[in-house]
Amino acid sequence: MTKELIIVFVKNIKLGKVKTRLAKTIGNQGAFEVYSELVKITENATENIPIDKRIYFSDAVIKSKWGAHYKAVQEGNNLGERMKNAFIKGFEDGYNRIVLIGSDLPEINSSHIKNGLQALKTNNVVFGPAIDGGYYLVGMTKMYDFIFDNKPWSQSNLLDVTSKELKQNNTSFALLNSLNDIDTFEDLEASAFYKSNIKLQQRIQQLND
Repeated sequence: MTKELIIVFVKNIKLGKVKTRLAKTIGNQGAFEVYSELVKITENATENIPIDKRIYFSDAVIKSKWGAHYKAVQEGNNLGERMKNAFIKGFEDGYNRIVLIGSDLPEINSSHIKNGLQALKTNNVVFGPAIDGGYYLVGMTKMYDFIFDNKPWSQSNLLDVTSKELKQNNTSFALLNSLNDIDTFEDLEASAFYKSNIKLQQRIQQLND
């Protein structure tokens, strides 16, 4: 067991259940294929970091995915509760620097995750800001429940509200480089991930002709 832990939140890749905002433009099959590619990027970003990893699925554990890592189903009524419960278990099990990431970031790589863990050596909390006002990574050195309680999930002021509360509680935090996630077709079109993936472009075009 390492003292550092990476938690990955991943949605079960089901038609009509992933990237629903994107699906309104390119259809459920197109959104399914985009999300499948994004999960691969997340796997690549984490696989060569030699510390423990825990994969939390949205609905059901897929044993054939993510190698031999610890796998479980997310527990909680909203995103905040689900993340909080994953952190609580990690700290209860003896980890002392934990970062959690999602699985829909086209630009994420191992450096972002390593930088997050490094920041926790001198800060209590770390965030990887998302361009839309949320965050793609959150990390802590111990449990700070208030980070996940009564927050405006999926709103553009999420990180701002959370940062202000951390300052009020005199809790030190660091910010990593900002990244863009993909929620809409405009996000997808603007991403280097999509521009460089000719096969995916052709597939989306084919599905929508």
